[in-house]
Amino acid sequence: MGPFTRWAITPRRDCSNAMEVSKPLAIELSPAANSASPPGGILAWAKNLLERQASLGIILMIPGALLLMVFMAYPFFLGIWLSMSDSMIGRMGRFIGLRNFVDLLSDSIFLQTTRNTFTYGLITVPFKAVLGLGLALTLNNRMRFSNPARAAVMMPWIVPTALSTLGWFLIFDPVFSPISWLLKQMGIIQKNINFLGDPGLAIAMLCLVNIWRGIPFFGVTILAGLQAVPQELHEAAAIDGANAWHRFRHVTIPYIKGVVLIASLLSIIWTFADFQLIYILTKGGPANQTHIFGTYAYQIGLSATEIGMGAAIALYMFPILSVFAMLLLIYLRKED
Repeated sequence: MGPFTRWAITPRRDCSNAMEVSKPLAIELSPAANSASPPGGILAWAKNLLERQASLGIILMIPGALLLMVFMAYPFFLGIWLSMSDSMIGRMGRFIGLRNFVDLLSDSIFLQTTRNTFTYGLITVPFKAVLGLGLALTLNNRMRFSNPARAAVMMPWIVPTALSTLGWFLIFDPVFSPISWLLKQMGIIQKNINFLGDPGLAIAMLCLVNIWRGIPFFGVTILAGLQAVPQELHEAAAIDGANAWHRFRHVTIPYIKGVVLIASLLSIIWTFADFQLIYILTKGGPANQTHIFGTYAYQIGLSATEIGMGAAIALYMFPILSVFAMLLLIYLRKED
């Protein structure tokens, strides 16, 4: 009891046989009606707050929420405002509504950029998923030096994109390309191939490099899912006469389906928003034929200083990626 607690002493009486007999005094404690906090009250309240999981979770989320608000929410809403204005770099413009979005629909380069983005995203992701699955199945087998091998296959993913893309830029060089040299030595071609100078060939090379870089992500992600599959299920299926293909189809695939879909969603988002790889290899060329949303938004918003129009180009990705995300999450919820 603290020094501010009052003692309320109430005598209890019991009447029996027409006589009032005094009983021993019962002591009841009641807190004083005092606004002052007892010593250590704040510390006790804080301790009680931290011991509750709900309040502790909210407290731990506050730093992350603040970071998201500062570095994601503010730029996002600023980008929305810029896309609805005629702002230029160095000059805040006036509100013009959806004019930038409407004008882009009549821009032939933007329409080509949209086709390139869908081609770049929807072709590369399935290849990355299938080849990554094969890589994961290979790494899941027991073999010597499995851990160094797993670390080595991550190199394309963990090496900075700009650095690895420069290596591919040298491979595709129209004069010193080792691919062209090898094909000429074999007598297959007579002159060097201009890999990045032809629009159709350039977009194909961009897809090739993106697939090469994305396979390790799928491989390691699916490998984690494979190692979570109970071995007892494979043994039970083998006892029932299932061969390796049936075990893979009816035991492995259902367990790793969610992992593959989530990895595919992340890969679609990253591929649609890619910038470094395209900018280093082609800068959107030749003749603006290999732009995707990120590179075209950079060219219009920063190089041409039309920051409002550039923001509108970048925001065209948002509803597209939102639809992909919602469809995938709805499918996963139905499966669960």
